[in-house]
Amino acid sequence: MRVVLGEDLALLRHGLIRMLESSGFEVIAWADNGPGLKAALIEHRPDVAVVDVRMPPDHTDDGLRAAIEARAVVPRLPVLVLSQFVEPLYAKELLSDGQGAVGYLLKDRVMDVEQFIEAVQRVASGGTAMDPEVIAQLLTGRSRERSLEPLSPREREVLALMAEGRSNVAVARRLFITEKAIAKHINNIFMKLGLHLAEGDNRRVLAVLAYLGG
Repeated sequence: MRVVLGEDLALLRHGLIRMLESSGFEVIAWADNGPGLKAALIEHRPDVAVVDVRMPPDHTDDGLRAAIEARAVVPRLPVLVLSQFVEPLYAKELLSDGQGAVGYLLKDRVMDVEQFIEAVQRVASGGTAMDPEVIAQLLTGRSRERSLEPLSPREREVLALMAEGRSNVAVARRLFITEKAIAKHINNIFMKLGLHLAEGDNRRVLAVLAYLGG
């Protein structure tokens, strides 16, 4: 699986490269600034991009901006964003095209190698991998609460865990209920959010995006 990495801190960049390559990924290019990252993503069209939000030249949102602009040229380019802090505005912007294949993790999560690698794989396969702290901050608006009114408290719990990228089995274990019960809750979520089965649609991803306001 081919990866383009955007990270300006040399020590962290080398660590991420070693971690990815030891897990079977091929880091085909890296960049330490926003314009270079955008060019690399468009040129190489990787299976997944792993991107720091804050990069040179401005050290604000250059990495994220490069990824969003690259997705406009390469639709559904999978992007996993890493950030030092929870920045809801940036997360919303990443989700705004409603296509999925996105993730947003705090850099602390990278210390858990298994969790990080699973997130990269999940995003590369078209899913979502959202940090629980990011989810919590994305769900603070009143309009979001209104959009979730049809869902029961349990269904909201299930959908929140889906947004983290957890499988039905993992959600069932977390909530201490059966996998059959989880499947029933998910079907109810699809119905209440108006996500009817259609060819080419990944309703699981669409449900998560609706939940997060993407």
